[in-house]
Amino acid sequence: MKSINAVELNEWKMSGKPHQLIDIRELYEVETCTIGGENIVMSEIFTHLDDIKKDIPVVIHCKSGKRSSAVVHALEQKTGMKNLYTLEGGILAWIEEVDPTMVKY
Repeated sequence: MKSINAVELNEWKMSGKPHQLIDIRELYEVETCTIGGENIVMSEIFTHLDDIKKDIPVVIHCKSGKRSSAVVHALEQKTGMKNLYTLEGGILAWIEEVDPTMVKY
């Protein structure tokens, strides 16, 4: 399974590198803080397969990286997708390493 850290993801965002960011957290979590990804909650990911891009890197994130790792693993196993990344440490790592002004929950 491929992963990306918060600093690398920030570099992708700042440089305009094509990628898709999917936030699999629950709506109440997204309302607390966000880094701008599409919100597809974990429990609905398999009903939104058509929304996941196949031709560019796709970074999936959650709060700490545990849920996103499980989702990336499941998607790779069931669909064979090879362009998936999990955000190491999730949004908590983003807050710690990139934007400490965000609300930490």
